[in-house]
Amino acid sequence: MPRDFIPYGRHDISEEDISSVVKVLRSSHLTQGDVVPAFEAAICTKVSSRYAVATTNATSALHLACLALEVGFGDYVWTSPITFVASANCALFCGAFVDFVDISPETGLLDINLLAQKLYLAKQTNTLPKVVIPVHLAGVSCDMKALYSLSSIYGFHILEDASHAIGGRYQNKPVGACSYSKITVFSLHPVKIITSGEGGIATTNDSSLASRMTELRSHGITKDPSRFIYKSPGPWFYEQQSLGFNYRLTDIQAALGLSQLSRLDSIISRRNELFSFYLRNVESLPIRFLHIPIDVLSSVHLAIFCLIDPNPLLHYHIFDFMRNKGIGVQLHYIPVHLQPFFQKLGFNRGQFPNSESYAHSAVSLPLFPSLSHSEQLYILESLHLAFSLWSD
Repeated sequence: MPRDFIPYGRHDISEEDISSVVKVLRSSHLTQGDVVPAFEAAICTKVSSRYAVATTNATSALHLACLALEVGFGDYVWTSPITFVASANCALFCGAFVDFVDISPETGLLDINLLAQKLYLAKQTNTLPKVVIPVHLAGVSCDMKALYSLSSIYGFHILEDASHAIGGRYQNKPVGACSYSKITVFSLHPVKIITSGEGGIATTNDSSLASRMTELRSHGITKDPSRFIYKSPGPWFYEQQSLGFNYRLTDIQAALGLSQLSRLDSIISRRNELFSFYLRNVESLPIRFLHIPIDVLSSVHLAIFCLIDPNPLLHYHIFDFMRNKGIGVQLHYIPVHLQPFFQKLGFNRGQFPNSESYAHSAVSLPLFPSLSHSEQLYILESLHLAFSLWSD
């Protein structure tokens, strides 16, 4: 009997999750009830933030965050090339210019030294960014303290793209506490750490940013009488005060997210356990996993290794061999600046060499809580065989 395909990520749904969703389905409100606020409050407690704003997905949360930070036409927003395209698209949605800062080959994260150099040059040409979006690739926090120091010098806002990183920690504080940023965004997509089916959430400690994102996610409408421009004729009154969007999370989705959140610590523990097993069993191979700094607890959304000597032919061989074995290895990510759309914006091959080298070297191995020991052994056995056949 052929082995079932092993994807790189998979959602993990419990009976408690199902019961939570069914409870909402049997209630009087499927959306705009009290479950979304309860979920937001639980997120705040978990990540030590003052406010949380739940949205349809992390892309919409990034978009709202940029708008709340007043990103607009003519502004500059910088992020990493090694990320999903949404990290850059959110700024383009606002009419801003996007640029990138190359990664550190050791971590795959935005390189702080290269950022400092680029900021110095940008100041000379009056093209400093309004917002920098560090991406916590694979669940590993960027060096936020160093980023914050640069923001104090050059005056940009920090928006953390922590789509991979809920449950992670930086300097013993939860990612999402916004100790060194204005806003943090998490993804609740099914392959992420916890899920609401589809969904995203933004955390902040700034009441005005939270209020702005909350208003924008629901058509730019406010129902707060203290903010009305016109005198309210009655309790039914509301005002659209800006052009917003329908980015609301449903109570059905929030119920799933709230239930999943209760298991977050055990999920993070399991992911780190699986990752450690990979680390212990690849020491003889010519690969290295992305470095996790000592002051970071990774949520281990992804188990990414890189070839010690980048080789496009070997990279293809590993992908082809593993996929043919029913193992869903993946590349996270094709550098954003190499996408056809961004090439049309003027980006060129060779601009961010570390990211381009990474793309010829990186492989994400399957990692999710329900991955069995036998499946992990099969993955490792297949990986060793792939390298052995290449050597022969």
